[in-house]
Amino acid sequence: MVQSPLLPRRQLLRFAALGGAVAGSGLLAGCRGSSDDPLLLSARGELPPAWVKALPKPWRLQPLDSPAAVLEAAMQGRGAPAATLLQLSDGWAAQLDPAVLQPLVASQLLAQLAPMAAPVSRLFQPEGSPALAFPWAFGTWVLVLRNRPDLVRRGAEGWDLLLDPSLCRKLVLPSSPRVVMELATRLTLRTDPLRQLRQQALAFDERDGLNLLLAGDADGVVVPSHRAVPLLISDPRLQALLPASGSPLWWNLLLRPAAASKSLPLEWLRDGLTLPLLDRLLAGGWVPPLPREQLAPALKRWPRQLRGLLLPPPAVLARCTNLEPLTAMERQRRQDLWDRAAPESL
Repeated sequence: MVQSPLLPRRQLLRFAALGGAVAGSGLLAGCRGSSDDPLLLSARGELPPAWVKALPKPWRLQPLDSPAAVLEAAMQGRGAPAATLLQLSDGWAAQLDPAVLQPLVASQLLAQLAPMAAPVSRLFQPEGSPALAFPWAFGTWVLVLRNRPDLVRRGAEGWDLLLDPSLCRKLVLPSSPRVVMELATRLTLRTDPLRQLRQQALAFDERDGLNLLLAGDADGVVVPSHRAVPLLISDPRLQALLPASGSPLWWNLLLRPAAASKSLPLEWLRDGLTLPLLDRLLAGGWVPPLPREQLAPALKRWPRQLRGLLLPPPAVLARCTNLEPLTAMERQRRQDLWDRAAPESL
């Protein structure tokens, strides 16, 4: 079990100041440029502002309201601006036909990443397929608790804590049914774990769930680690648990549309993998998938427990799993399982 620490006040202030440099949103969002300038499209809040600020001219960022809007742009939806790069999570990118993308010409950059990033860069196409994505950040899903030291002390129970009676209708689960189903497979309960897990939920929305947690309407929320880390730095009421059984992994990707003709900003991509900018990314919970020994110099300045949430210990990380694309038959099978597990009251 990896759990976040209660940080001493001096450390809390230090990391909060570092995180503050990445907490602002909307950087460059108002900048206007020529229609010929290379354009990076992203979902709002899904790129670290410190990294966006370093985006070289004449590149510009255009944040869209949701990943669905970025996906539509990738598929050349009507009225969508022509993009040179797209930011999407692995779940959204899996919905793309590889034909709407072009291979990344960045072999030296991709070679710097840990081997675990290779299948993701191919969007889980067979080995030998070209890289279609630059996986610039990854992490786990964690359980964040507010003022619940009793549950933190029982952290060795792992994901079974989600079924604690005190969390009934006080727990916010991920909006993705697939992630919830994956969490259910990690419960030791053998009798209909998915239904019991769904019965616990106050809501299925990690974005609003954090607001519910902070307002006291929820006691726990399962969120991607990049959402948890800045809050753990700034709010001493919160603690996070990553069970020793691991979790699903999330990935954040940059992709190149087939029609894009501008060169990649390779130096900018490389800057996100190295100090000093790497420090800013880590403070926002964004961890590049670099070999552990390369991340060590930046991670060693973090408290050990929080360091373990950013980059889990090898044994825990080995138990984490990618959510690879499903066949149509498997999607339907899982949809049927999800529907049958709906609580009667829903």
